[in-house]
Amino acid sequence: MQSTKELIIRKYKAKKFIAYFQNYTNTFMPLLQFKNYLLEAAKVEDIVEISISTRPDCIRDDYLEVLYDIQTKYQININIELGLQTVNYHTLDSINRGHGLAEYLDACLRIKKYPFTVCTHIILNLPGDDIRDVIETAKILSALKIDIVKLHSLYIAKNTKFAEDYKSGRFEICTKEEYINRVATFIEYLSPDIVIERLFSRVPEEDSD
Repeated sequence: MQSTKELIIRKYKAKKFIAYFQNYTNTFMPLLQFKNYLLEAAKVEDIVEISISTRPDCIRDDYLEVLYDIQTKYQININIELGLQTVNYHTLDSINRGHGLAEYLDACLRIKKYPFTVCTHIILNLPGDDIRDVIETAKILSALKIDIVKLHSLYIAKNTKFAEDYKSGRFEICTKEEYINRVATFIEYLSPDIVIERLFSRVPEEDSD
């Protein structure tokens, strides 16, 4: 962690930092291990926030209590990032997310009992979704008073079932123009109080053809 911090200082001349636990489902690891990782980050000088990426169906009260204890003791912001992707539970089933909309709603209500911020990841061009789903997603996030949204444009990684289905013509991806229209519509219906941190994403080079 210290080496990464020094790299960021050299590159961006940063003075304050966010410890970002991004990869995998962080609240699925054993509770004690989870706590030790967070304590290690919280003790690093000039880290002002810990951001935890996880799934809606892996939010538990005992993990939230650990986060709250660390926030209180070290006076550090806690941000929880949830991968929802869409509010259309039929689409969630078709892409094998393993959870539906209800789990996301439950996770948000649990998290909102604490002074944490909530970031939600959304994909606006999933196969099966249309402009109505885009609008419904924006409305639900607004009603829940989510703090931050990160938008992803769908990419298809090589050597996956998704890639096989796409190559065989089982589904199509919307055009760039349609995606731009969906983003514009999403923003139109999203509460102005919600911060948008990202509008699209790119596939890692090692996963692209």
